[in-house]
Amino acid sequence: MKAALLHVLGSAPAYDTCPDPVPQNEDQILINVKAASIKNLDKMRASGKHYASYTELPAVVGIDGVGVLQDGTRVYAQGITGMIAEKALIAKGRYVVLPEKIDDATAAALPNAVIGAAMALRYRAGMKKGDVVLINGATGVTGQIAVQIARHYGASKIIVTGRNQESLQKLKKLGADVVISLHEGDETIIHKIKEEHKTTPINIVIDYLWGHPVELIITALKGGGLHGFTSIVKIVTVGSMAGENIQLTSSILRSSAIEILGSGIGSISKEAMDKFSSEVLPEMFQLAADGLLHIETETVALKNIETAWHKDTAPGKRLVVVI
Repeated sequence: MKAALLHVLGSAPAYDTCPDPVPQNEDQILINVKAASIKNLDKMRASGKHYASYTELPAVVGIDGVGVLQDGTRVYAQGITGMIAEKALIAKGRYVVLPEKIDDATAAALPNAVIGAAMALRYRAGMKKGDVVLINGATGVTGQIAVQIARHYGASKIIVTGRNQESLQKLKKLGADVVISLHEGDETIIHKIKEEHKTTPINIVIDYLWGHPVELIITALKGGGLHGFTSIVKIVTVGSMAGENIQLTSSILRSSAIEILGSGIGSISKEAMDKFSSEVLPEMFQLAADGLLHIETETVALKNIETAWHKDTAPGKRLVVVI
């Protein structure tokens, strides 16, 4: 079969030929892959800089994808073997059947964004209908999905921040009520968030940036200590595009009802991850099939994997390999 085959860590995978995968036991089944997205995690594993980098080479890359089972059922699944290939192995019974109206590229692109948005909102932040949500760094793929899911979950107000002005304006069409540009000065950003918090107290911050932008948010949300009580604000960090570290004083946490959490594979319970597959993802696939959840994709043929691997995808779009 043809596949995206990684020969050397740190290089782009090549369009190459390798043997078809063969199920090793009754719990493994074969899938004919139709589409698989290229995510940051895929690239990090191939770079050799991730704790889950490939240890045996050559290796077929790709964590998950969309394909057709032997009986013709179209599904999304994570692969036992690499998924950017014509064929792959998946675990028997551990897949999500796709709605008829969702296209392969959309179905391949959604899951990674959904896990970074829905799981942060629903299971880490414990979002309730009527909550006011601030999404920090909302112009990326996952941030755009988070805006739409927050609206679907019943947010009464959605505030977004970001640097790409065109994408910020697009977020209004996706459900954002207030946009704040991170190109503005620090004091202006702090003032705008303070004013929003004063008018409609912010309950949840979903953060994709960390670093200095989240320091500004914490400064804007911090309490007055002896001046009165403060409302609980849960800050859930999902990414660190603006830096891994922040300055945080003990006094801010002592004078505020700010709670800081993380959302990622290590912080989400097994029970929540089971619900991701059985409840959350099927619901999001159906929303997309019904035209109520939108993700922009850019597609590339498998044969062009080597040049596509380092391609600069347009802001807010997910690159998907079509097979």
